[in-house]
Amino acid sequence: MSTFQELLSSWASKLSIYEKQEAESLVSWLLEHHLGWRRTQILDEANEDTFPSKLFEDFERLKTGEPIQYIMGKGPFYGREFLVSTATLIPRNETEELVHMIIKENPKAGLKILDIGTGTGCIPISLALEMKSPEVFAVDISEEALEIAKKNGDALNAKVTFSACDILTQTPDVPELDILVSNPPYIPEQEKTQMHRNVLDFEPGLALFVSNDDPLIFYRTIAEKGKQLLKSNGKLYFEINEKYGKEVEDVLKNLGYSDVQVLKDLNGKDRIAVGRS
Repeated sequence: MSTFQELLSSWASKLSIYEKQEAESLVSWLLEHHLGWRRTQILDEANEDTFPSKLFEDFERLKTGEPIQYIMGKGPFYGREFLVSTATLIPRNETEELVHMIIKENPKAGLKILDIGTGTGCIPISLALEMKSPEVFAVDISEEALEIAKKNGDALNAKVTFSACDILTQTPDVPELDILVSNPPYIPEQEKTQMHRNVLDFEPGLALFVSNDDPLIFYRTIAEKGKQLLKSNGKLYFEINEKYGKEVEDVLKNLGYSDVQVLKDLNGKDRIAVGRS
């Protein structure tokens, strides 16, 4: 028998692949999920003999480096819980910054929005729920990802039209757009060696990687199609690889976008590219 804090420290010490603070945070999340305990609660004792076997199974998965969002089947994004699966990327803080920027910059009602490469649907669903009566569309090449996105839309009562589309070979069938947004695959294959195993081993390569020969293929293709899909003065928003800020900026300028900007995230890394059609 031990107190909650002792239990937290003891279990966290077995997650040697993580820093101490992150390990404690993951264990706390797992305990809250299975037992309803929060770190802020003061518990007199915690008897491991009474814990459900599923908790121990999930902890073993955590020790392999599997992301906790996949273990629990959900992850937080912009104040809501989203279902995730190994067919989708885990929603990230940087993408929340992109969503926040779009909401803040576009207060007008009834805007038509398309998200390309939607994954869990966290971008279009958040925009549908936070903006004023928008008409929101989202596409992905992965049927499995679209299944998760649709479930998230239903669970959160968000009006989003999801459909399958390979953006490299097809053009989405949508009305003239005010906003086009995408967080496309942007990690060159050669960067795999620098990545954390918990991303490399578990998250879908289809949503992460591009060839070393043409790392800007999605930005260029989407920006080209954006010229057809966006209204005059419509806005294009990209989440980008921090290493390609200047290159993405050049792509947009060369295609005739105006007011092109590359903006940094909260960590000071080039993360968002914006332009007007």
